Amino acid sequence: MEESRASSVPKERRYKSMKEIMRIAERVPTNITEDLSYGDVLCEECRLGNGDEEMLLCDRCDLGYHIYCLRPILARVPSGSWFCSRCVDNNLSSDDSGPKQIERFPLTQKTIMDFFRLRKLPVFSRIGMEKEKCGSIPDCRKRKRRPISMHKKRRKLLTYCPTKDPARRLEQMASLATALTALQMKFTNDLTYVASMALRSANQASLEKGGMQILSKEDREVLYNCKVMHKRGECPPLIVVFDSREGFTVEADALIKDMTLITEYSGDVDYLVNREHDDCDSIMTLLLTTNQTDSLVICPDKHGNIARFINGINNHTQDGRKKQNIKCVRYDVNGECRVLLVANRDIYKGERLYYDYNGYEHEYPTHHFI
Repeated sequence: MEESRASSVPKERRYKSMKEIMRIAERVPTNITEDLSYGDVLCEECRLGNGDEEMLLCDRCDLGYHIYCLRPILARVPSGSWFCSRCVDNNLSSDDSGPKQIERFPLTQKTIMDFFRLRKLPVFSRIGMEKEKCGSIPDCRKRKRRPISMHKKRRKLLTYCPTKDPARRLEQMASLATALTALQMKFTNDLTYVASMALRSANQASLEKGGMQILSKEDREVLYNCKVMHKRGECPPLIVVFDSREGFTVEADALIKDMTLITEYSGDVDYLVNREHDDCDSIMTLLLTTNQTDSLVICPDKHGNIARFINGINNHTQDGRKKQNIKCVRYDVNGECRVLLVANRDIYKGERLYYDYNGYEHEYPTHHFI
């Protein structure tokens, strides 16, 4: 009886030592190798299996897509989770609310004034619009007339001409507010400096490798006038539309003459080394220095303006270069680097805006742009 009780008592469990575990692990066959290639995966768009380094797999259905076959094109493979359009559509359609659409910004004067922090002036009034040519601020100072022979043959920047119809200007600004809200961005028409990124003291045009052209006094006045015009609700004649291939893009809503200042590229300023693996496809070069650690870029992922939605061109093809109607120029403005978008030819109503990046070509994968 006592023997049966003793046998029923569980023996103390003895754990294996690390030395024994490692001895067993050494005998495990190591013929299993990780296949880093995508094997027989084909792109669902082009049906080709080349370019493993540019092949993107959906995290839900495991189907493959080249980043340059997607619309809009991705500049690089995203670091986080990614889902193809089919899975996104299926997920949305399974919801009782049906397919999700872009929520349009309220087309009211008060909401737009609050969103863009406009001044409480006769913003959407016709008064004064006919008197002021292209919305420019009249200069009452007397200027000395110089002989014709003294004028320099230099192309000056032109102030943009805002749309005269106040209702149409509301629609233009509402389209921009819709795009910014869809991307969870806040509007800013200037460069912004965040403590966790680059400080304003780092933006010194004197550090530019090879030097930077200085914006003339007359052109600085044009830049200032455009800023003031936008603050009182006289925005450039542009409208943001959504395209299934290119995403949000910008179209001219009226004739824009050659050398017209479209806008300044705005956003958060950060060091280039901090954004080398960033997923944002709209990073803009601000400062290129001899020491790469001091180079700066503009990142319009949280703050920005309409420049965020103007598309870049494929500068590796002749057809892509033909699309360019805006040039992107970096200037020294009072000792700081600024990026201006200027029309390089007449842009007609309904024409989409395209520009070429001002940095080195190898820094941006533009060969996949439409």
